[in-house]
Amino acid sequence: MPKSSYIYLHGFASGPQSAKAIDLLDRFSALQIPLKTPDLNQGDFSHLTMSRQLHQVAAEFPPPPTPVTLIGSSFGGLASAWLGQQQLQCEKLVLLAPAFQFLSHWLPKLGEETLQRWQTEGYLSVYHYREKRSLPLSYQFVRDANQYREEQLQRPIPTLILHGIYDETIPIQASRYFAASRPWVKLIELDSDHSLANVLPEIWQQIQAFCHL
Repeated sequence: MPKSSYIYLHGFASGPQSAKAIDLLDRFSALQIPLKTPDLNQGDFSHLTMSRQLHQVAAEFPPPPTPVTLIGSSFGGLASAWLGQQQLQCEKLVLLAPAFQFLSHWLPKLGEETLQRWQTEGYLSVYHYREKRSLPLSYQFVRDANQYREEQLQRPIPTLILHGIYDETIPIQASRYFAASRPWVKLIELDSDHSLANVLPEIWQQIQAFCHL
């Protein structure tokens, strides 16, 4: 069996130059293992959807039978979980603060009025951390995300979740709930927030052990 191919999926309104992506690139590089870090914005954040991400990343897969290990952060973690469900080439998942129940955490924070305006006008101004500015996001993002029901994620693929107990963006309860009914999922709770910035060495240790690097 060929060695696994590794792909890192960054989070929502982020990019492949994020702190976690650069840290992992450096660590994989030191082991002389390639790590792909596609830009999921595709130069058009305004028309980002989960479906577009899934098609984009699937196109990055090597030819079968090379197995793929996905490492996904936040919304990239949620996308990784769906790719693990859909793509039999996926042999392992590492999910960093995965954005389970994303819409139910994010939309209430916007408020009913903003949500109504977004739906009516078609676009919402969203702060993009990599671009360091606000960009319009199409309401199609919500429509598309609504069709992805997490109860359908039932493929027993070895999964490691690393989630901070002080995460205010995606509460750790979301990962606890996901792991509770899936015996193939291992959840490790970390003394951190959504960024996981203070536990990068610990994350790497867990990835090395899980992926046998």
